[in-house]
Amino acid sequence: MDTIYIKRIYDEPSDKDGYRVLVDRLWPRGISKKDANLDEWNKEIAPSTELRKWFSHREAYFEEFEKRYRAELEAKQEELSRLKDLAKTNTVTLLYGAKNTKINQAVVLRNLLLNRS
Repeated sequence: MDTIYIKRIYDEPSDKDGYRVLVDRLWPRGISKKDANLDEWNKEIAPSTELRKWFSHREAYFEEFEKRYRAELEAKQEELSRLKDLAKTNTVTLLYGAKNTKINQAVVLRNLLLNRS
């Protein structure tokens, strides 16, 4: 059973979210830290500033973004393992600020954590 979900940080928090992790390097505009209802803000596994700026959420760049982001995550094995272990006993929701729900780092990260291509 999948226990890792993704959700926009602007969506209403829910008890079903379980452990809520923001996976953006920058704090999302217009939301207070109180309203975010986070368990963790993990900047460590967010895309680098350079990659984020290069991608700029352009759909045509997503395939290449995914390759580059996965390459960056190769150096983050300890963090990835920690999140995988957490998901074995808890629901984990990866939160992101992007408007596009299909092309963002949380999609890539979730697939990686669930060992999907």
